[in-house]
Amino acid sequence: MRPTDPAEATLQTHDGLWLDVTTYGPADAPVTVFLAHCWTMDQQDWHYQVRDLLAEHGHGIRIVTWDHRGHGRSSEVTRTGARIELLARDWADLVDTLAPTGPLVLAGHSIGGMAVLALAEQRPDLLERVVGVALVATSSGGLDTVTLGLPDLGPLLRAQIPRMLALRSMTLSRRARRRAPVTERMLMRTLLFGTPVRLGDMALAVEGLISCRGTTVVGYYEDCLRHDRAHVLDRFAGIPTHVLVGSRDVLTPASHARVLAEGIPGAVLTVAPGAGHMLPLERDRLVSATLVGLVRPYAGRALPGAPATVAADASQDVAS
Repeated sequence: MRPTDPAEATLQTHDGLWLDVTTYGPADAPVTVFLAHCWTMDQQDWHYQVRDLLAEHGHGIRIVTWDHRGHGRSSEVTRTGARIELLARDWADLVDTLAPTGPLVLAGHSIGGMAVLALAEQRPDLLERVVGVALVATSSGGLDTVTLGLPDLGPLLRAQIPRMLALRSMTLSRRARRRAPVTERMLMRTLLFGTPVRLGDMALAVEGLISCRGTTVVGYYEDCLRHDRAHVLDRFAGIPTHVLVGSRDVLTPASHARVLAEGIPGAVLTVAPGAGHMLPLERDRLVSATLVGLVRPYAGRALPGAPATVAADASQDVAS
C-alpha cells in the first residue's frame, strides 16, 4: 500500500456508537488535517480537498475524514442524540486516538464548522496544537433567524422542510427515493447550491440526503437552531483562521460569516460570488487552496513530481 492510499477503520464513541473513519498518509506525518462534513452528507463532502491536499503535499501530511454519528456508514442516532456537542466529543476522541501529538489543522463545513466551535468549547487544550482553521459555510449561532432568502415564508419553511424529509424517509424506502428523488433534488438545487452546478456534485449531495434517516435530519436541524457558541470565537486568536461563504448561501448567509470573521482576531473572510452552501463541492479549488495554504508551513516532503498548482489558483471567482 502506498503512503497516501486510504485506510478505513472504525472508532467506538464514548457512548457505544461506531464512526466510519478514513485516514490518508502516515501516522507519523508532521501535521494532521481533520475534515468535518456538513449536515446530511458524509465524508465524501471533502473528496476534492483530499485529492488536492494529497497531490500538493503527498505523504508529508496525514488527513482524517469520518462520517458523523447518524450519517453515512456511522451508527444511527436518536432524535435527541443528534447534537453538535456530541459531534465535538467524537472529534476530540478522534484526535486523541489518531493524532495525540503534533500540529493540527481543523476544517469544518456547515455543522462541521459548528463542531469546530464546540470542540474549542469542550477541549481548549487542543487549541494549543491547532495551527490552522477553516470555517466553511457555517455559523456561530442565530440560525433560528435565517429566512432562507424568503422573509415572509422563511420561518414556516424552516419548520416544514426537515419534517417533510423525515416523513419521506419513514414512508418510502431508500430505493424508492433514489428512483424518484424529485423532492431531494429540488431542495438541494433551491436551498443548497448556487451557480454553476455540476451534475455529479448534485448527485452526491442528493445521495447523502437520501441516505440520512429522519432522526438525523430533524434532530440535527433542531440542534442547529439552538447552536450558540459566539462566546468561544476569541479562543481562536493567534491561530490562522479562514472563514469562507458563498454569496448565495441562504442556510448560513454571509452575515453569519462576517460575525465569525469579526469575532476571531485576524481571521480572513472570503466570499465566493454566486456560490451557495456547498462550497467544498461548488468552489473546490478555493477551499482546497485555503487548506493547502494552511498546511504548507508544517507539511513534510511532497510526492515527487506532484503539481503545485492548487494554491496558486485560489480565485475561482472570489471576493475578500
